[in-house]
Amino acid sequence: MRVPKTFLYILLLPILFSACKSRKHVLKGEPGEIVQPAASISQKYSTMMGVDESQISNGRLYTFIDQWLGTPYRFGGLDKDGIDCSGFALLLEQQVYGINLPRMTSQQVTVIKRKYEEQLQEGDLVFFDFDGKKFSHVGVYLQNDYVVHASTKKGIMLVKLHDPAMYKYFSRCGSVVSE
Repeated sequence: MRVPKTFLYILLLPILFSACKSRKHVLKGEPGEIVQPAASISQKYSTMMGVDESQISNGRLYTFIDQWLGTPYRFGGLDKDGIDCSGFALLLEQQVYGINLPRMTSQQVTVIKRKYEEQLQEGDLVFFDFDGKKFSHVGVYLQNDYVVHASTKKGIMLVKLHDPAMYKYFSRCGSVVSE
């Protein structure tokens, strides 16, 4: 029995389109290099953060975030099965900017040049004091008051720095001092 070609095309079309839809973006360029983001990345993050698409200019940063978004929190974790806040900051700084950080939040805070909140720039570290512990949590500043971090309940996510639930724990911020 011979199957008509049009029937085969109809069967293959959904597979072809679903494969395109699920494709993950890959990091382009080298750490520290600014590369243009894919249109879908700039559109997604400009919408999430309420900025113009042209302001999403660091494709390496936003592609990295997109690859990790939703990854669950796991204390001491450093992979897609689970990651903690300091591990996420470490990997982001290393793979996006080519900057090596210490592994623990309490050590990461010692390698920053302090800034006022109004001076924050993309890639700066933002520290919080949760559970009465000084510098117990870290996130990475993006823009327009947004921080990406590893939430214990929701995993890797974006949050407004001045969100009352986060800001009451805000402690310190700054840029990483090069070695």
